[in-house]
Amino acid sequence: MSIRVPNPIGVIVDSFGLPVREGLQKAKDVGADGVQIYAVKGEMYPDNLTASQRKELKAYIDSLGLQVSALVGDFGGHGFQVRAENKEKIEKSKRVLDLALELGTNIVTTHIGIVPSEKDDVYEAMQEACEELGQYAKSVNAYFAIETGPEPAAHLKSFLDTLSTNGVSVNFDPANMIMVTGDDPVQGVYTLKDYIVHTHVKDGLRHKEFDPRILYGAVGFEPMAHERIAEMLREGELFEELPLGEGKVDFDRYFQALQEIGYEGYLTIEREVGDDPAEDIRKAVEFIKAYR
Repeated sequence: MSIRVPNPIGVIVDSFGLPVREGLQKAKDVGADGVQIYAVKGEMYPDNLTASQRKELKAYIDSLGLQVSALVGDFGGHGFQVRAENKEKIEKSKRVLDLALELGTNIVTTHIGIVPSEKDDVYEAMQEACEELGQYAKSVNAYFAIETGPEPAAHLKSFLDTLSTNGVSVNFDPANMIMVTGDDPVQGVYTLKDYIVHTHVKDGLRHKEFDPRILYGAVGFEPMAHERIAEMLREGELFEELPLGEGKVDFDRYFQALQEIGYEGYLTIEREVGDDPAEDIRKAVEFIKAYR
């Protein structure tokens, strides 16, 4: 193993399936340097945290010797594809970014919806929303980071290039690319090199080609009964998320690519399935540390 990976290691607290403070302690126990936390509902939703509670939470995170690598500000639905819903989602997203800054990070990751191949009304609605978000983020030296996966890297880059700032950038997830679009994550790193501000470390494989809208949805897209989609995802007919090293992500080349573009940010472990995610996360931390 010739590549050396000095990047800090993060974990998504919610992957442990525990309340936030217990999840933070678990992150410390497995050897992480930092944490990513969902902030779209429950105890971490910005409206549910007073100023004093925010300070107390930041102090607790500091006491564990952890940093916050990013918050998750994905409000679901079809991202920003529905113009009528965007005003509310944009304001909520801004409040998540405000909270992120108070907790010591300037990154909020999100899904914006699948970028259409044509510059239609949906494309324009997404573009307008991302322009507003990007300008707000840039004004406070921060980023909204779009997670890779719903569309090929080259198409995502072409969309980002239409925006006036890099306030909307990229949270790079190599497994999503393999599992959903079949895109090459190593080439994707080079393609999106000017936009990558946060990354996930996840592994997986794709069993068959499928329309990404089956997984992520899209305005006006109804491919089949929702029950059948749920069954396909539950049974792993389309793809599988797997522990690190057991899927198709070539981590030697992936980490090498990140080093070559000068990425110095977090490698944040995400584990969304499995019978014992805490053990999988512990092993994932060890997997990455082996590259040090």
